Amino acid sequence: MPAIETVDLCKTYVSVKKQPGIVGSLKGLFSREKTEVQAVKNVSLRIEQGELVGFLGPNGAGKTTTIKMLTGILYPTSGEAKVLGYRPTDRNPEMLRKISLVMGNKMQLWWDLPAWDSFVVLRELYDVPHDLFKERVDFLVETLQISDKIQTQVRKLSLGERMKCELVAALLHRPSVVFLDEPTIGLDVVSQKRIRDFLRELHRQDGCTIILTSHYMQDVQELCKRVVVIDHGTMIFDGTLDSLSQRFSDSRRLRLSFSEEVQQADLERFGKVLSYEDSIAVLDIPRAEVAAVTGSVLNALPVSDIAVEDVDIDEVIRTLFERKG
Repeated sequence: MPAIETVDLCKTYVSVKKQPGIVGSLKGLFSREKTEVQAVKNVSLRIEQGELVGFLGPNGAGKTTTIKMLTGILYPTSGEAKVLGYRPTDRNPEMLRKISLVMGNKMQLWWDLPAWDSFVVLRELYDVPHDLFKERVDFLVETLQISDKIQTQVRKLSLGERMKCELVAALLHRPSVVFLDEPTIGLDVVSQKRIRDFLRELHRQDGCTIILTSHYMQDVQELCKRVVVIDHGTMIFDGTLDSLSQRFSDSRRLRLSFSEEVQQADLERFGKVLSYEDSIAVLDIPRAEVAAVTGSVLNALPVSDIAVEDVDIDEVIRTLFERKG
């Protein structure tokens, strides 16, 4: 049984268009012009248990709406969804005990209480035995390095410390499926790295299924073998990061080191020069011409080292969304 399965999942929002002024308000009493926005369109997805999948897309693409439907927060307009064999809209207590949702811009901890007090309340809600609760909390707070923070009022914690406490609260009942919606948003690079390391260790220890959305591609590159890309509510890609780069990037990078100085004009004969400094040049080469250009460069220039690299995944994603937009 897959952890998550959707078939033609759709969500349409209907809103009323109001004309400005008093006249518009009066007209609205008798006739209303409705507009429909399709936030999610026919998303069919299958995620096996134990997978760690990156869910990518620009703002407004439909990622969070999809996650909210998979957790039962929103009802789909049409289509089917199942999580661990349950329909999310049924809000089955057994399913709710097996899933968890962390949203980087939402808090579930009580602002004026220490995080520990929230953990104790959640222990009761999820009916976690005391011995297992202590073992679990010890593992989570030690791995996240916040043992000295959980007795501090949440309002007095830094953003990174609060997010780590949010992760503990969401994971203390050992969920089978974890939805992480921008868990590193607004954090500094050190905090981002620590949370990525923690999620990698959590996945190794628990074997849980993790769905991760993030605008920081470093999160996805370090954690996810598989990515799903959604844009304007439509799923446009499902596969590995390498295959994403190959499919949506027409070029590769040729990094060259020279044993003696060469002129930039000599480099421009072989491709677009992206940079040239300290006898190191980076050329943009059409993917289909890499082999031929590499041979020509080696014959014509004093190359001491050469490397062929894929285009940075951030650039691939940005170009992809610009095309679709």
